[in-house]
Amino acid sequence: MNVGVIGTGYVGLVVGACLAETGNDVVCADIDPEKIRKLSAGDIPIYEPGLEPLLRRNLATGRLRFTTSVAEAARASTVIFIAVGTPPHEDGSADLQHVLAVAEEIGKAMNGEKVVLTKSTVPVGTAQRVREAIELHTRHRVHICSNPEFLKEGAAVEDFMKPDRVVIGTESEHAKEILRELYAPFVRTGNPIVFMDLASAELTKYAANAMLATRISFMNEVAQLCERVGADVDLVRYGLGTDRRIGPSFLFPGVGYGGSCFPKDVRALVRAGAELGCELKIVRALEAVNEAQKRVLLEKIDAHFGRQALRGRLFAIWGLSFKPETDDLREAPSIVTVGGLLERGAVLRVHDPQALANARQIFGDRVTYCPRAYDALEGAEALVIMTEWLEYRRPDFQRMKTLLKDPVVFDGRNLYDPERMEARGFTYHSVGRRAVRCDS
Repeated sequence: MNVGVIGTGYVGLVVGACLAETGNDVVCADIDPEKIRKLSAGDIPIYEPGLEPLLRRNLATGRLRFTTSVAEAARASTVIFIAVGTPPHEDGSADLQHVLAVAEEIGKAMNGEKVVLTKSTVPVGTAQRVREAIELHTRHRVHICSNPEFLKEGAAVEDFMKPDRVVIGTESEHAKEILRELYAPFVRTGNPIVFMDLASAELTKYAANAMLATRISFMNEVAQLCERVGADVDLVRYGLGTDRRIGPSFLFPGVGYGGSCFPKDVRALVRAGAELGCELKIVRALEAVNEAQKRVLLEKIDAHFGRQALRGRLFAIWGLSFKPETDDLREAPSIVTVGGLLERGAVLRVHDPQALANARQIFGDRVTYCPRAYDALEGAEALVIMTEWLEYRRPDFQRMKTLLKDPVVFDGRNLYDPERMEARGFTYHSVGRRAVRCDS
């Protein structure tokens, strides 16, 4: 099948490469000539496990190519995915200018019957606006669909190749037939393709992200309560997660969620409700809870050292990306922690396996960037852990203790066991569990 993908961000690249992998002829379009040049050479601008070899393999076979012409991609394709960005306005609503601009270009380029899918996260009613923008410029028949993505950064290729479900909103039987064929290789094990109306599909994406954000924020609030009553949040989490009605996913406490999806989609859902006179009280509370949670480690550091005593103290930071297996720092909790420590006059050395280049764009020369994790530790008065990268989970604790000026760890991801850290001679602060202190 001939497929066009408009937009080469996280979503567009994954969609294009995975569809090419199953034998389709895919052309991806983006207006950035330098980006297209690099992609055509097999160089991708993001870190996403498994994506680069997939892209290079399909470039080599000729099943995947890149262009700066939306019109070229539209004319060459039977199925067209719109996967451009929908950044938030100041009021939290989604900015649809790029989606609608692409729709207009598709309409002008139409050379036959097409199936057009919005893959970008968009508010209810966007599909109808896309239809109107296309039909304004063509008499060819267009079948409009909403096909929200449920890709986790760091596991996006796996999620696309083996989806829990494929959600498609459409009113067209022709589109259903085409998309059943397109997605058939990905649902061979029986996971469903769920067809529904356009509005329901558009809302499903926002509702799913809001539910996951709710679980994270709820557990973070429970963690705060655990610290006050002397409970262990890990045991509470296990007790909750073994209830089949609840399940264990997204119940890990920490320093809040970040990334390109949850914060933006929560705000957009709140705004959409407000515009319709429907106040989403639970969803509205999520942002405040999450922003407060991002300051948890700062509060623990202030309490340990004294806020006024942080000037000139050296801290090591492990992890900057908002989650492991990505280089993405958008709305990352580390930005709050690093920024707060810098405001207090602290000196910082930072390490992240993938995100240092992106971090440099945010922090400039205000911090020291370390290519190896242990390089950040030497002489530091404490280690602060912000991201649960695998390489941080089983470190050489004796080496850590030797390198640190004081064996103090602030763990925002609960990577280590408090009792074992106490036995190793560390002062250890985590989230929702009792602090342990080294007497030496």
